[in-house]
Amino acid sequence: MKHPMNSAVAITGLGITEMGRVYRDAEDLATEAVFLALEDAGLEKSDLDGLLINAGISDGVGVPLHMSLGLKELNLLTYMQGYGSSAGQMVQYAAMAIANGLARTVCCVFSDAPLQENKRSGAVSYTKPGQPDAMASLDTLYGFAGALPKYALAAQRHMDLFGTTQDHLGAVAIAQRRWAGMNPRASKREPLDMAAYSASPWVVEPFHVLDCCLVSNGSVAVIVTSAERARDLKQPPVYLRGFAQAHNHDTGQAGHDSLIYTAAVQSAPRALAMADVTIRDINQCQIYDCYTYTVIATLEDYGFCEKGEGGPFVADGRLGPGGALPTNTGGGELSSFYMWGMTPISEAVIQGRGQGGERQAPNELIMVSGNGGLLAYHATLVLSPQAA
Repeated sequence: MKHPMNSAVAITGLGITEMGRVYRDAEDLATEAVFLALEDAGLEKSDLDGLLINAGISDGVGVPLHMSLGLKELNLLTYMQGYGSSAGQMVQYAAMAIANGLARTVCCVFSDAPLQENKRSGAVSYTKPGQPDAMASLDTLYGFAGALPKYALAAQRHMDLFGTTQDHLGAVAIAQRRWAGMNPRASKREPLDMAAYSASPWVVEPFHVLDCCLVSNGSVAVIVTSAERARDLKQPPVYLRGFAQAHNHDTGQAGHDSLIYTAAVQSAPRALAMADVTIRDINQCQIYDCYTYTVIATLEDYGFCEKGEGGPFVADGRLGPGGALPTNTGGGELSSFYMWGMTPISEAVIQGRGQGGERQAPNELIMVSGNGGLLAYHATLVLSPQAA
């Protein structure tokens, strides 16, 4: 029997601001993205009765955004923080609210502006000041500041356990750069090959700088409505066929190896079951790619290949243009822009509408991931241009 949430709602509006070194505050960028999404959908500000907000860790925009937007009669308003899984979570909560009559038209917006004028992007840190106790300070003492070294440790463990190689990580970066070359919005469009990847500076082994996501200022907003209403609006609807979340609170000290088996293991089967499809039915993926390793681990945990086989799986070019599993067709967070989980969602909407231009890939079923924390927080969406 069809799940009641399968195709109950659709994404009908998409707003993307200029990305990269855009020196405006996060609230200003968020306001622009919301109005761009409304225009894209053919809706008026008065049509919105729900607003869900996420603002990265720099936290430059919050619930008062509704006042800047002039939204006076909202039925749904909240600020959400699930790290990189936030965007996927927002779409899911919007869907549940609409399906249960709590709202009719919900905007989900992410906005961040960590880059500062006359400062290198490498100087940006999401680490907030605090007063850790002596034991908690050991991480920083030994160089574990921020997420990067911890993801590098995860990648190195995958290499040690399964024989994953540096070239396997490079294959992910190269495939996504090939897609970015066809995306006018992408920040990094110049060609990339294995020699150039291998020659790029080390950040934390086994990560070169090209294994790491960009840092971007900007904002993305999507508008969610009922499927019935979406069919009467300006853009082709992109239906939400299935969704799920999973959040792994393993501290890394227990028996479960959370660096290798991520929360995607629990999230994907439930999203696929709601959509009434199998992993073999998926035509393309938009995978959260804070690092190249995250793509490999997520593809394994979603079931596209066995655990440990992700390296060889990505090495044959199947993720890039012309490949069997087009993945991150806009260039992803590695080469396009870094808006947390809104990067994969925004490209999935473009692809689901058939508006990808020369980078358009088969789009019957698109699997979208959002990842947060140290591979601990996960949201999965299954999107399609056709309702079930």
